[in-house]
Amino acid sequence: MTSKKEASDAVLAAKVRLGLSWADLAEAVGAPLAWTTAALLGQHPMSKERASKAADILELPADVETALQLQPTRGALDAAVPTDPTIYRFYEVLQVYGPTIKELIHEQFGDGIMSAINFRMNVERVPDPAGDRVVVTLDGKFLPYQW
Repeated sequence: MTSKKEASDAVLAAKVRLGLSWADLAEAVGAPLAWTTAALLGQHPMSKERASKAADILELPADVETALQLQPTRGALDAAVPTDPTIYRFYEVLQVYGPTIKELIHEQFGDGIMSAINFRMNVERVPDPAGDRVVVTLDGKFLPYQW
């Protein structure tokens, strides 16, 4: 049986081999860009229909299609502190601004958290005279603590 990790590796290899973008794949499976990318990297289970569409466009075998439908073990980092520079920047952002984000959520919403389950994300490039900006939007439902 093909694992989620092996399926993710097969997706990445096929994506490069076929010259496809994540946007191409999201359009093909009919799902949002960030969700599709995460699913094809093994972080979400795909429906049979979406897995079939992904496998078709990526020219992948049935065992990979099946693996894309499996329930994942979420969390893709190999270490507690990421070493990849792009991922590390987000770790750094949370080290510096995490307490601020927490305080502002509590001040504006009360005692609770932002859901990572009922969640949307968007990454976009915004032109700027001083150099293009990366805008990452994290959009999670507020979940109050209930005692």
